[in-house]
Amino acid sequence: MTSSSTGVDAVAPEDFREILAQTRKFVRTVVVQREREIAEENRMPDEIVEQAKAMGLFGYAIPQQWGGLGLDLAQDVELAMEFGYTTLALRSMFGTNNGIAGQVLVGFGTEEQKSGWLERIASGEVVASFALTESGAGSNPASLRSTAVRAGADWIINGEKRFITNAPVADLFVAFARTRPADENGVGIAVFLVPADSPGVEVGPKDRKMGQEGAWTAEVRFQDVRVGPEALVGGSEDIGYRAAMTSLARGRIHIAALAVGAAQRALDESVAYAATATQGGTAIGQFQLVQAMLADMQTGVMAGRALVRDAARSWVAGEDRRIAPSVAKLYCTEMAGNVADLAVQVHGGTGYMRDVAVERIYRDVRLLRLYEGTSEIQRLIIGGGLVKNAQRGQ
Repeated sequence: MTSSSTGVDAVAPEDFREILAQTRKFVRTVVVQREREIAEENRMPDEIVEQAKAMGLFGYAIPQQWGGLGLDLAQDVELAMEFGYTTLALRSMFGTNNGIAGQVLVGFGTEEQKSGWLERIASGEVVASFALTESGAGSNPASLRSTAVRAGADWIINGEKRFITNAPVADLFVAFARTRPADENGVGIAVFLVPADSPGVEVGPKDRKMGQEGAWTAEVRFQDVRVGPEALVGGSEDIGYRAAMTSLARGRIHIAALAVGAAQRALDESVAYAATATQGGTAIGQFQLVQAMLADMQTGVMAGRALVRDAARSWVAGEDRRIAPSVAKLYCTEMAGNVADLAVQVHGGTGYMRDVAVERIYRDVRLLRLYEGTSEIQRLIIGGGLVKNAQRGQ
């Protein structure tokens, strides 16, 4: 084991190389071969779920002391680029455990909360779901309308969430609610650990989405849900907003890496098609305008990969945990959309057909520019952050 600058042990490079190699093999020889089945049935096959659990993928970013693999973010993004190479439903099934839901517990939970939940989250016994988004509060959590009101020592939670990843299969909701109006002491948002079988928790039908078949989302309603004081993450009413922002910022680098992986797959499919498909007896890859599209795709992928790695390194070192994540997500998700569009163009009419990989990628990556903060929100974070930094310097 090696120690990172954050004081958390990271997996040694030689051990990580083996983890990465096994993940790549799993993605490319097992999951890629079943992409059509996953899309048609809108579900991950049970044996793929079980294999992912056995490999430790439900807890790869959970610290080893809690049963996870203990990868830091610099290692996380290398795996994420592999996950992005296939249907994004693969990453989705364990993404909330490792990312936005699991990291709230890792970073802000009490020792009792960590010992009670993290080992089961890391093993895949428990699927944790991040319940933040509402109809009027998506990219701006400060607009949250769900409420949590004290009832003696307990809390009563009411509210409706939407687009909640893994809600149909969740065992635990990491749920955000307002305990008071924003005041000089903070925004008044807390986060609670709500077991999915709690009375008053209602999960709606699976959403019908443009893409990402097999990655389930749904609405979640909390109606007079009573939880004890042990459910309040960190034991504080004012941790919620900071926990959400920190978890989302970290997740943005992960999403950027996922986008790079998807763009790499679209590029690889396009190069292979251009080298073999013919027009008038000539491989279309011989045409200069096709070569120009491939060149733009390659440039975007390489730039995105370098940017993701640099942003992850900055996060682990504690140098930049605000602007760099937004820069990476903005560039890489927009790049993936452009690359997917060019991939369909290279394939011509074939690229518009279902069961062709680039058609699926074109639909799948569109969501990357929306969740965990839209591209527009990332621009505001970047621009506002630069101005604030300059003003502090003055």
